[in-house]
Amino acid sequence: MALRTAAFRLASRHARVSAQSLTRVQQARVQQRWSSVSQRPNSDRVRFPGAVNSKFTTNMRFAAATEDDAMPTYRILDQDGNIVDKSRDPPSISDEELLKMYNDMLTVSVMDLIMFDAQRQGKVSFYMVSAGEEGIAVGSASALNPKDPIFAQYRETGIFQHRGFSLADFMNQLFANKHDPGLGRNMPVHYGSSKLHIHTISSPLATQLPQASGAAYAIKQQNAQNPMDDPRIVVAYFGEGAASEGDFHAALNIAATRGCPVVFICRNNGYAISTPTLEQYRGDGIASRGVGYGIDTIRVDGNDILAVREVTTKARELALRDGGKPILIEAMSYRVSHHSTSDDSFAYRAKVEVEDWKRRDNPITRLRKWIEGKGLWNDDKEKEARSRIRKQVLEAFKAAEREQKPALSNMMGGVYEELTEEQVAQTETVRDIIERYPEEYDVSEYEGGLEGLKKKA
Repeated sequence: MALRTAAFRLASRHARVSAQSLTRVQQARVQQRWSSVSQRPNSDRVRFPGAVNSKFTTNMRFAAATEDDAMPTYRILDQDGNIVDKSRDPPSISDEELLKMYNDMLTVSVMDLIMFDAQRQGKVSFYMVSAGEEGIAVGSASALNPKDPIFAQYRETGIFQHRGFSLADFMNQLFANKHDPGLGRNMPVHYGSSKLHIHTISSPLATQLPQASGAAYAIKQQNAQNPMDDPRIVVAYFGEGAASEGDFHAALNIAATRGCPVVFICRNNGYAISTPTLEQYRGDGIASRGVGYGIDTIRVDGNDILAVREVTTKARELALRDGGKPILIEAMSYRVSHHSTSDDSFAYRAKVEVEDWKRRDNPITRLRKWIEGKGLWNDDKEKEARSRIRKQVLEAFKAAEREQKPALSNMMGGVYEELTEEQVAQTETVRDIIERYPEEYDVSEYEGGLEGLKKKA
């Protein structure tokens, strides 16, 4: 009885907090939808609970999607780095921030080239590059509060770079050495940082999306309970291929119905590994799905970093209105690279297509033209920056490569506070095998060698 009473009080308190976090407008909308179960006499529109504001008609017409209905794509700069709308004010951004964004994209690009080749040489087991999509990650990251939690997929290296993830951090994870926060338990490029408020990346597609909606609901409660603190939102990134997963739809519906302050950012780069968008969907991209879930949505030119930044700034502002609501951004781009080092994209697309995109449009080149026009950049600075970044990447590369692997005990530890009886037995079995066949198992590259297997979790 006492337990039931406590549970009732907790539920009542949660209901009061939820009600307090809703504005009067939101409460009115909820009340309107919940109370609209009967048809008013002589009403000219639907009053059913499932659609409370749809007008009646005697004209039978099926709604059909056409190219004329396609959502427009917002941009600021054209491919030559010039402002398209001459009547608008210049983008509100300092020269310092412009140069930081450019250097962040350049760093990701240089590191990608080096690490792609390193995988081909057998130095690391796997890698994914961000070529052609650097502007989406860096541009959006520059518009967020550093404390906004992020749920990324695996082509958001620019977010980590912009928030302060060091080259040593990247390399330690890629080489899975003893300084890797994941202790070698995850695949390469699956970064994470609690310090930078970025959740660790996982391989299964779209699993981060409902997690982001849930986190955003928690953030919604925190924002309401701590009005003196800076309000936060959650940001979730995914590719258009991930939008084919059920988790995508569940995440958007949860976020919309619960009013979660979350910004979903879709990188529509044209391909879900080898499947082109024309074979993924027939509707108007991913943006049309946001509207279908009652979510404010915008489409932006992902190769225009200034447009991405501006759109994300506004999206964050909107997400915090009325107690919180989700926003969907579809950033249009083109995946210049192979999907990963395990993929050969020329098996399903023409090389000339890729080269044409490289030559015709690129987020790094477009921003470079803009800052050159402002007198902030030139060929000499470009050469110096690329040389400096390459040297820094290689130094971090060599340092991480020399480090030992995590102790063997980490194969068993990290799950429970203490090793279970089964884990202890398994540890002893592994140790026995290594001792019996030392010529087959060289464990000298692991911290502590065989002795490292003795340590508890």
